[in-house]
Amino acid sequence: MSEDFYDVLGVGQDASADEIKSAYREKATEYHPDVSDDPDAEEKFKKIQKAKQVLTDEEKRSAYDRMGHDRYEQAEKHGYDAGGGAGGMGGDPFGGMGGGGMGGGLGDIFEQMFTGGGGGRGRRQRKGQDLRTELEIDLEEAFNGAEKQFTLERPETCESCDGEGHPPDADAQTCPECQGQGQKRQVQQTPLGRVQQTTTCRRCEGEGTLYSETCSECRGDGYVRTEATLTIEVPAGIQDGQTLRMEREGAPSPDGGPHGDLLIDITIREHEEFEREGDDLRYRLPLSFPQATFGDTVEVPTLDGAVEFEVPTGTQSGETFRLGGKGMPRLRRRGQGDLYVQIQIVTPEKLNEEQREALEAFAEAGGDEIEIKEGFFEKIKRAF
Repeated sequence: MSEDFYDVLGVGQDASADEIKSAYREKATEYHPDVSDDPDAEEKFKKIQKAKQVLTDEEKRSAYDRMGHDRYEQAEKHGYDAGGGAGGMGGDPFGGMGGGGMGGGLGDIFEQMFTGGGGGRGRRQRKGQDLRTELEIDLEEAFNGAEKQFTLERPETCESCDGEGHPPDADAQTCPECQGQGQKRQVQQTPLGRVQQTTTCRRCEGEGTLYSETCSECRGDGYVRTEATLTIEVPAGIQDGQTLRMEREGAPSPDGGPHGDLLIDITIREHEEFEREGDDLRYRLPLSFPQATFGDTVEVPTLDGAVEFEVPTGTQSGETFRLGGKGMPRLRRRGQGDLYVQIQIVTPEKLNEEQREALEAFAEAGGDEIEIKEGFFEKIKRAF
């Protein structure tokens, strides 16, 4: 698969936003790790998501078209947000490299990355925490696949304090507990010698700084609970209890790194007519005594529409027939499971006079004797 985002989604550079979204849904369904048997499905799925993220954002798409794929990727790799981020630079992050100096371009980016803006090597940013939620779907949606919209509460960076936990104008002082280090070192004498243990300072929670005020919006946490509405592609054939993953839709990072992922546990509602066993379905077909005796042509429902079924002459109650390829789609494989039709002969509860006379005549006419097998309790009774 090509690296170019347009090629990744299989669209042209003049594709509309709706065409890009449609292409994304098709590709995401094809290469979702829970569906595809492609050994590189996970990597391809990530590229598909990244392509959609960039090409459905007007500012990012404009920057991508202007810079080209390679330069855009290099810019993001070095902390530049092509949508206007990296300190709000905007434009081409490689601009200003010619002539007399870097001019606020790549040089500033490297300085922020490797010196933290004030000497010393910056620490590696951590990924946010993964979140988990549940999504209930119908059996029909599991059969056909579906685009599902759902709402959940999740933490987001507080906009009032930008995740700092305190107002911008709050007075700051060095933590007297750890002297601004954010950590405390304790030395203990053990039988094996002196052991030094480093722990996070509880007073400043590792920040090294104390502030005179806390943010009134988040009460110093740096995060607020917000309600988010998301849309996910549920692949056809998904089974109850399986989990889908939405990357970067989890909790924010505590230090400006990427968001965590959102894990979605799928629950499939019980169906009124079908019971599911893996990729197979089971259905109970009610028949009258004459239908089972003489045979008949009946319609059997499936999740893909009704089909005709020939009931053989002399069919017995409880007998099961297999309709190949009429079950659920198979995840990671082509084809479908089977539909097993179990016959259930229904005894009428009420008979009119004509029906009663006909049934009595049938009984008087005789026929094959019915052999009733001796049951367990009858055997025990006879033994004693």
